[in-house]
Amino acid sequence: MAVPTPFMLQHFHILTLTHRNAKLKEVGELVTAFEGGDGLRDRLTQLRERGLVDEVFYSSTCNRILLLFTTDQQVDDMFKRALLPVPAAGLSRLKHLSGLHAIRHLYEVAGSIDSLVVGERQILGQLRESQERCWEWGLIGDDLRIICNQAVLAAKDIYANTRIGEKSVSVVSLSMQQLQRYAPSRKARILLVGAGQTNLLVTKFLRKQGYTNVTIANRTVQRAEQLVSGFANGRAIGLDDLPTYREGFDVLFVCTASAQATITPEIFSGLLAGESSADKIVVDLGVPADVADATLANFTFTYIAIEHLRALAEENMDFRRREVDLAHEIIDRHLEETETLYQTRLIERAMQEVPGQIKAIRHNAVNKVFRKELEDLDPQARELMDRMMMYMEKRCIGIPMQAAREAVLTRRPPAPADLSPRRATSEAVS
Repeated sequence: MAVPTPFMLQHFHILTLTHRNAKLKEVGELVTAFEGGDGLRDRLTQLRERGLVDEVFYSSTCNRILLLFTTDQQVDDMFKRALLPVPAAGLSRLKHLSGLHAIRHLYEVAGSIDSLVVGERQILGQLRESQERCWEWGLIGDDLRIICNQAVLAAKDIYANTRIGEKSVSVVSLSMQQLQRYAPSRKARILLVGAGQTNLLVTKFLRKQGYTNVTIANRTVQRAEQLVSGFANGRAIGLDDLPTYREGFDVLFVCTASAQATITPEIFSGLLAGESSADKIVVDLGVPADVADATLANFTFTYIAIEHLRALAEENMDFRRREVDLAHEIIDRHLEETETLYQTRLIERAMQEVPGQIKAIRHNAVNKVFRKELEDLDPQARELMDRMMMYMEKRCIGIPMQAAREAVLTRRPPAPADLSPRRATSEAVS
């Protein structure tokens, strides 16, 4: 039997639209169009029922839609439109990869190398959830099971043996790290101005750190009440009430959508409630800044500004990017292991019928070809003959499997450099 070659993986394909080749709005529109409310399962199932794919795996995030599938059909523009509801003008931005190039891309996604935020571990969890869902729906078979499991192993290897996930690149996370340098008491009075997405993340960090005395001021009080509901001593007030707020604060977080500075000298003076500003901490996450220049000039306090946090985030991102080369080396190794594993699995599939065929040959020999000769043997000789044939049957079952496995394991693997995305051929990427 011929040893499988890398071309045996050419039926693996990926169609993807990401932040790299489209605006996030376009990605979101495609996700909405494809998933269609609660119709994702039906849409994916129809792809199989129509004979377009053999197995299929689907995952989406805020910056990516990924369709991994197996098929022997030609993946041209007509085929792409049959799989994903992409307008003709958007086909050029839809990336297609096949074979080992497709598998490499999946490993890069799982290892957060291709993420909008390099080193973002959440992507692996999202992929695993998608895999479990597609498996439950009966969309993943033996082929994609092997590849998806190997993607998880490759990602775990990257996180364990590189520093790609170290050094936070989240502005909110960095602001909390900066705050902890000043070690405010868990009983500190925390005042948040604004209840948007940024301050929502802030409240999650505050809960995790054990802060309980939190007041949130927002234009819509109901929204502030939602964010403050998880705190033991939580309070929500309207933004219009801020000028008359006299409960004081120890730490002030401010992030609003206002084009004008929210924390003017007058407002800040009132918020101090007669206390000194020297030991106050102000975290300004607004764009533009929510703390007025005049406030900074007239009062002395610890000021954590978003521009400093952004510079720190970019510095940390550069650190993570330097780990990408090491992560690619890990992926190269896992690709070689995947190829060997898949080829071994193909051999196991091919060999599944061998035991039955050998048993059939033995049965035919005993009951037809040599039946008369065996009947002429005495009982002891016939028993010995049966034992010899059973022994040979068992040995014959194992020999071809072992030989085929050794052929795969001793075969010289392809050079990893040939699989680099920078050297991908036009036949592999369209």
